[in-house]
Amino acid sequence: MDASIRTARTTGLLYLGLAVSGALGFLLIRPRLFVSGDAAATLANLIAHESLARAGVALELLVVVTQALAAMWFYRLFRDADRLAASSIAAFGLVNAVVILVSAALLATSVEVAAGPAAGAAPAVQLLYLVSGHLWGVGALFFGLWLIPMGRCVLRCGRMPRALGWTLVGGGIGYLISAFVAVLAPEAGPVAEALVVPATVGELWMVGYLIFRGPGRPLPA
Repeated sequence: MDASIRTARTTGLLYLGLAVSGALGFLLIRPRLFVSGDAAATLANLIAHESLARAGVALELLVVVTQALAAMWFYRLFRDADRLAASSIAAFGLVNAVVILVSAALLATSVEVAAGPAAGAAPAVQLLYLVSGHLWGVGALFFGLWLIPMGRCVLRCGRMPRALGWTLVGGGIGYLISAFVAVLAPEAGPVAEALVVPATVGELWMVGYLIFRGPGRPLPA
């Protein structure tokens, strides 16, 4: 297999792993455990579903691994097209991986606190989950920042659809704005969710393109 195709498909598979592990952990498992505004219910969920809580921690660790490796492989994939933008993808991706690593440590701590006999476990567990959730929120800044140079690399490489590049750039900008909306106007949740839709479209398109098409042939001017 040509080296560039192998690199593209490896990048796409890593990105797919990041998307799946993030969706399962943050969108599926976390809502089943964390009850906003009810510390006692959150503690009861952790005690009753300890295995599920530990699976959530493992999925966050998988997010860290896949994002870090995807950041490295994106640099390898796009360094010849735009070295600065490729380096930016790697840098912002690694920073976001560190943010999620801290979140995973907090969730692991919450599991241990819930399993122990310590007094006041419910408020502690609730606080740990709140901080973890906000880490994902502020991490959206770096996720948006890594999509913008990714889109620029797509536009510069001349081997991938330009519409994909612009979708990624627009999605990255949407992610950045959504992070500020979530902080400044928490009641505008639907707006923040709508702002990340272009990013989701761009990411799925990118994953599919890398896995099934590879880097592609040079496109006509």
